[in-house]
Amino acid sequence: MNKDSIYLGQLRDYFAQHRILPSFAAIGALVGMKSKSAVSAMVNRLKDEGFLDFTPERRLQPGRRFFEREVLDSVRAGGPQPANDTHAHAMSIDEYLIENPSRSVLLSIKGDSMIDAGLMPGDTIVVKKGAPASPGDIVVAIVDNEFTVKYLAHDNRGFFLKPGNKAYSPIRPQDHLEIFGLVVGSFRKY
Repeated sequence: MNKDSIYLGQLRDYFAQHRILPSFAAIGALVGMKSKSAVSAMVNRLKDEGFLDFTPERRLQPGRRFFEREVLDSVRAGGPQPANDTHAHAMSIDEYLIENPSRSVLLSIKGDSMIDAGLMPGDTIVVKKGAPASPGDIVVAIVDNEFTVKYLAHDNRGFFLKPGNKAYSPIRPQDHLEIFGLVVGSFRKY
């Protein structure tokens, strides 16, 4: 029976704790293999699958699929549904949320002006700097030299920012409105 998925899980846990992958000898101790050739064969299988790779100095490093996570199925937010634990596919959260790493930043939400948009205080948003924005998009804007996150809106008076909470008023720039970036995703940890 192939235990590569178990070994990969152990390597992911090790990496999460130490931010580096272990040596071949340490991998053997970690996964319970006594033979260097068995460790080498397992590493090569995981490398062929894209989970592991080597640096130019021949050190082991995470491969392009190392950070993928299984997406088993969907779960209904309404009434219960029969459980289905079959593997559907895998995805990398970073690749899913961040299209252009050099143009992407993470910002923490402060305040409650966007709660109707699902952005709660403490949430982290993924912002694509310099991306084109259209009315209705959630943007990080610089309005009169201050940053805020709001919906971009437009009417006969021009562009303005609209909150996602009825307790707040729209913001019209007194002097200057600049779009810093487009909000392309968000996440929170419970």
